[in-house]
Amino acid sequence: MANIKSQIKRNRQNEKRRLRNRVYRGAARTAVKNARSAITTGDPDSSKKALLAAISELDRAAQKGVLHKNNAARRKSRLMKEFARMQPAPAKVEAAPKVEEPVVETKPKKASSRAAAAKEKAVATKPKAEPKAKAAAKPKAAPKPKAAPKTKAAPKKTAAKTTKK
Repeated sequence: MANIKSQIKRNRQNEKRRLRNRVYRGAARTAVKNARSAITTGDPDSSKKALLAAISELDRAAQKGVLHKNNAARRKSRLMKEFARMQPAPAKVEAAPKVEEPVVETKPKKASSRAAAAKEKAVATKPKAEPKAKAAAKPKAAPKPKAAPKTKAAPKKTAAKTTKK
């Protein structure tokens, strides 16, 4: 038990804050637990509601200073990833073979600069290049001869003190 008045007051304040923070931390923890359990059941509607409630509680705890904002963000991110994994992937529809359409040049409404206009024109008229065969690769050039290594300057000689024993 503290003897100093300021420390006694500080202990009272800390106890009040601990009880106040406990409410927000507990609510966030419960909401996250409910969201995880809803996600594991696989019901998209209930899990989405639980996820939104958990995000709301985490944001509230971060706003009150019970959780650090990065901690809340990390928890929300992990919940969202888990929810996204639960979602069934959209059905893949086989696309028809791509047919290249002729490029129609359109006059830009307003070019901000000559360089931008030239770039747009070059992109519009540039034909697609076909990939080159590996056998037709250019032979590599012979490596350049290396230059002779530079010699370092010799350190200055200083008069060494001799000691007699």
